[in-house]
Amino acid sequence: MLAERRLPELYRDPIRSLQVNVGKRCDLACHHCHVEAGPKRTEEMDRRTAARVIELLAEAPAVTTLDVTGGAPELNPHFRFLVGEAHALGRQVIDRCNLTVLFEPGQEDTAAFLAESGVKVVASLPCYTRERVDAQRGRRVFERSIEALRLLNDLGYARPGRGLELDLVYNPQGPSLPPAQAQLEEDYRRELRELFGIEFDRLATITNMPIKRFAHALKRDGRTSEYMSLLVNHFNPETLSALMCRALVSVGWNGELYDCDFNQMLELPLGGRARTVWDVGSLSDLQGERIATDSHCFGCTAGSGSSCGGTLV
Repeated sequence: MLAERRLPELYRDPIRSLQVNVGKRCDLACHHCHVEAGPKRTEEMDRRTAARVIELLAEAPAVTTLDVTGGAPELNPHFRFLVGEAHALGRQVIDRCNLTVLFEPGQEDTAAFLAESGVKVVASLPCYTRERVDAQRGRRVFERSIEALRLLNDLGYARPGRGLELDLVYNPQGPSLPPAQAQLEEDYRRELRELFGIEFDRLATITNMPIKRFAHALKRDGRTSEYMSLLVNHFNPETLSALMCRALVSVGWNGELYDCDFNQMLELPLGGRARTVWDVGSLSDLQGERIATDSHCFGCTAGSGSSCGGTLV
């Protein structure tokens, strides 16, 4: 597509964010999950790898954000080590939280830890109705998610003057593009405030990526070609300059490096050349490298674009 439209290949700009997937264990097994995370997954980052991540972060002052994801990242035994060390370095830390994990055994003080550490919480809530959330994520997930959001609000998240950010994430129920982010954010804010007294800062809409568990569902329902055609036909070249892979490096639970979390799940190595956190002396060495692409990248470039931070244009 880039060649046909005489557009340049993708290369990495200065890196601003280090996204770390600390494992695939999760208390949920959502239908749309591109990680195929779940309660029975055992992959998790060890202390040695986590320490190397912090070493690389410390040597790269231009990398201002440590973005921690999973699975449910809080279930990794070294999650608090990563958060604490990054916080001590003065970096912003993002926890991509599924909300329900805050009520898992051993996680009783996790919400308080996040607040005390100034962690930005980016929370999954694919709709503001019980029926749609439970259909996608499992029984009673909506109820527990609302309880978790109330807990975070009580700790100061999304409260004026507290400096604790709470963003929500929406993704479509099936093979369609997300609606307009700004309008949907208004709907979320109205419904959650009026029905539950919940406040949040921003809503990010994310396109379902045609990989792993969601790809299996498309194949099962005979809708793979339909969905890929939708993405390709809505290719938007204006999204290219804002793609998250341009300013991000993704680290797998085993230390392998990737251009983004989606490439990581497909084991498509950084720039097409396999490397780990021990193979690079500095994150700045990765600036200017070509970014590996494949057909799933149409998910980030369709319509208004998609990233871990929401729409692009």
